[in-house]
Amino acid sequence: MLVAAAVCPCPPLLVPEVAAGAAPELDPARAACTDALGVLAAARPGRLVVVGPVDRARPETYPEGTAGSFRGFGVDLAVRLGPAGGAGTEPRLPYALAVAAWLLERTGWSDAPVEGLGVGESYPPELCARTGRDIAARDERVALLVLGDASACRTLKAPGYLDERAAPFDAEVARALGAADTAALATLDTRLAQELKVSGRAPWQVLAGAAEGADLGGSLLYEAAPYGVGYVVAAWS
Repeated sequence: MLVAAAVCPCPPLLVPEVAAGAAPELDPARAACTDALGVLAAARPGRLVVVGPVDRARPETYPEGTAGSFRGFGVDLAVRLGPAGGAGTEPRLPYALAVAAWLLERTGWSDAPVEGLGVGESYPPELCARTGRDIAARDERVALLVLGDASACRTLKAPGYLDERAAPFDAEVARALGAADTAALATLDTRLAQELKVSGRAPWQVLAGAAEGADLGGSLLYEAAPYGVGYVVAAWS
């Protein structure tokens, strides 16, 4: 059964070493992520599953101890998804799960075993929901840390340029995540999400599937678009 969830954005700029001189601009987002992870710890889960976007068509799992790195962003900073275990030492976490690993290390996560799951932006909603239901059924008490960004089209300088559909889409996403509205998340427009360069659609729909019947309440902790990309932080418990 799903007992709690935290939703966080996944820009590498969350990591101060990557953001460098611009790091203070995302301090409120980092603080909100810390609060969201606190909700996970308070739920005392038996397992934490980290779900984030990947470029692959099919889901990919990452066992506890999988390593990652921010060297691709010009920073010699290594991270690991939970304690070192049987996973290989070669960095292979995708960037979103590397950000999650950094968040967990930053907050000193030691409350439950951790594993990762990457889902691609083309993964169909019905399969996302089924994946979420399967995750929630595996352990008596499971928590999710869900990574993903909203649209990348909020301003002229945004990665996807300005799209007038972006702000309304992001507002509905923030509302749904803040209200733990699984029905709204499950029916997000897949094509529109792709056009707006939304990385969080599939991970959010995995969360919606996992939360079916869990009767969780939501709280919106942060919503902004400092670089023309929508970032949302929410906690469900």
